[in-house]
Amino acid sequence: MELYDSEEQQVEAIKDWWKENGKAVIFGAVIGLGGLFGWRYYQDSVTAAQEAASESYTKAVQALAAKGAEGEAAVQSFIDANKETQYAVLAALQLAKVQVEAGNLDEALAQLEWAKTATKDEAVSAVINYRLARLKAEQGDFDAAIAELSAIGDESWAGRVAELRGDILLRKGDSQAAYAAYTEAQQAGDASQTLQMKLDDLAK
Repeated sequence: MELYDSEEQQVEAIKDWWKENGKAVIFGAVIGLGGLFGWRYYQDSVTAAQEAASESYTKAVQALAAKGAEGEAAVQSFIDANKETQYAVLAALQLAKVQVEAGNLDEALAQLEWAKTATKDEAVSAVINYRLARLKAEQGDFDAAIAELSAIGDESWAGRVAELRGDILLRKGDSQAAYAAYTEAQQAGDASQTLQMKLDDLAK
């Protein structure tokens, strides 16, 4: 580091440095502040968009709950307008539930298949795969249903997955494999209260 003999020399050195570098410093400061304010604006915009999507989602789901199948159009419009958000995935799950209750299984299946591709949330994916498995089993596509269950890796779902796999295997006519699946489900922490009854029926 250069040593200065007096304060005057230091001041002169600072002036010289500022002449050479001042523009770059100002430019950098402007860019930095612009980036800061730009980032804050972006964050505010994202927050506002999320809040708007949340409000629209609530209204669409309330319409679905109040009108049932008649409220499907409002929910589908919401999904189409918000496909990049997780709210659209949740809305698709709600819509699929109503469609199943109305007996429109193919439409419900399409909603769930779309939701499956639209989310990266593992917890939501587990719900979707489980519902797809139940729906495909209901349609008689047992192998596809079991494949959906195989995609659920979350240990907290282990009991439910094994039990549903047992139900599907039983419907396929493989009682031995169903019993093994029920036994596996019994070892899990989320086993259902009806599981023992199923085991007892198969043991007769």
